[in-house]
Amino acid sequence: MGHGGAHEVGTFFDGAPDGFALFEVVADAVDEIGPSQVQVSTSQVAFRRRRGFAYVWRPGRYVRSDVAAVLSIPLPRRVDSVRLKEVAHPSPSVWMHHLELRDAGDVDDEVRGWLAEAYAHAG
Repeated sequence: MGHGGAHEVGTFFDGAPDGFALFEVVADAVDEIGPSQVQVSTSQVAFRRRRGFAYVWRPGRYVRSDVAAVLSIPLPRRVDSVRLKEVAHPSPSVWMHHLELRDAGDVDDEVRGWLAEAYAHAG
C-alpha cells in the first residue's frame, strides 16, 4: 500500500473494516489521478494537494448509520445528482458534495470525474 500514514488511517477506521476497504478504493482512484498527501484528523481522512480535494469519514462515529463511509468532494460548482446525500455551500467558491459509500462500485467513473475535477482545483 503506497498511501502515507497507513497506520494512522488504519487506526481511524479501527473497528470499521468496511469503511477502511472503501477508503482504499477512494485512495486507489486518487492515485490514478496523481500524487497527493493523506492527512488524518480525528474526524476525517483528507487527500490534499495545496488544498484538500477529497475527504473520507465514518458517519457511524457521529450518528447511527449503516453507511460504511462518506466521501466529501469540494468543487467550484454545484453538482446536481440523486446520488449525493447532501450538498453544502461553505464558502462562495466551494460546494461540498457528500456521497454515501456502501460498496466499491460506488466509486465509479462519475465519482472519479468529480475527484479529478476537485484534484485539478486543489493544485
